[in-house]
Amino acid sequence: MNEQSLGAGKTVKLAERRIFSPSFKPLYNEGMGLVERTAAYLDGPGRAEAKRLSRVAATLYAAESMRLTTRLMQLASWLLLQRAANSGEMTRDQVASEKGKVRLDTASASQDVPGWEELPEEFHDLVLRSLRLQARVRRMDEEIYGSSQVVTPLQPRRTNPVSEQIRLLSTAFARG
Repeated sequence: MNEQSLGAGKTVKLAERRIFSPSFKPLYNEGMGLVERTAAYLDGPGRAEAKRLSRVAATLYAAESMRLTTRLMQLASWLLLQRAANSGEMTRDQVASEKGKVRLDTASASQDVPGWEELPEEFHDLVLRSLRLQARVRRMDEEIYGSSQVVTPLQPRRTNPVSEQIRLLSTAFARG
């Protein structure tokens, strides 16, 4: 690309070049691989490991599993849209319109909530990998399309309303 092809006032967005080029494939493969690995874990070893957890940890596992699968499905949707644009199946404008339905802000429970340490190590790994991938994709998305979503923290929060509700429910049921 020469200087004239950039035009006055136009800048090259590295994320855009990556997404709309063959170098997108490793990111796509990483994301879809994480989706497959997580599904296999949750349907197999994760299901067995969850049965051995305490009530508090099992409740946390169930809630965090839902957040994890939601996060990964949103990431998969974003990756599929980018792949469609990359292959010419959709225009960038179509992708920009459709990606408005994709949320890249699914948070995770705080690692200091009761029961977190009891969760299986492989589950921890999947949650943290999904959060890192979400952060990378979100940065790319903001660079390519601009910031259109409400900014929320991607790292586990110190206080999480869902975790607080789980803690309150666990406390209430423990008394009864």
